[in-house]
Amino acid sequence: MNKNRFSLAAVLAAASVLAGCATPPPPYDYAAFQRAKPATLLVMPPLNDSPDVKATPAMWASATLPLAEAGYYVLPVTLVDETFRQNGVETASDAQEIPLPKLRDFFGADAAVYIKVTKYGTSYAVVSSETRVEAEAKVVDLRSGELLWQGKAAASSAEQQQQNQGGLIGLLVAAVVKQIIGTASDAAYNYAGIASGRLLGAPRYNGMLAGPRSPYFGKPVPATVR
Repeated sequence: MNKNRFSLAAVLAAASVLAGCATPPPPYDYAAFQRAKPATLLVMPPLNDSPDVKATPAMWASATLPLAEAGYYVLPVTLVDETFRQNGVETASDAQEIPLPKLRDFFGADAAVYIKVTKYGTSYAVVSSETRVEAEAKVVDLRSGELLWQGKAAASSAEQQQQNQGGLIGLLVAAVVKQIIGTASDAAYNYAGIASGRLLGAPRYNGMLAGPRSPYFGKPVPATVR
């Protein structure tokens, strides 16, 4: 018995050491970002690589809050959307093809945030269903055309799911019901907000730098802080 306890303790200790020694990704090179010091951001309508047409408006609507909380002035989405429409720009792909100098002339922003949604919605897989949102973004200086930052993030209902105790049939029924409800109610909208916060919130290690209205303005986050 004592031997088994000793073995278990050794395994746990080894696992703890290995987890503590996990090497974080290398720090992002913020040299261009720190030179540019953008204060006003234009969030472009997101591209949508998912089959759900609601992905673009959901991600666009949720992207401004984390940026504003990070210390930036963010042009209102309604203003940007109406400006594009009045100028015949109806789709996200058309908007993201507009030359940078023209965006600068129209909106007067320092930098533009380009977002692409790669996954959005609720999917069913045998005995489980998952609502998941994945997106990537890049920040481009509208004055110089320089890439300032890029990254990706995701949010999923699987992060908080608890194992169903109703057996295989219960799991199947629960998964189907969850998918139907999730699809009908656009449960992914809430996860778009979480993904946006993880993608564009600051300060985060290797994430966006905080803006000029933040006490963390321009300061990269050490690898020990996640």
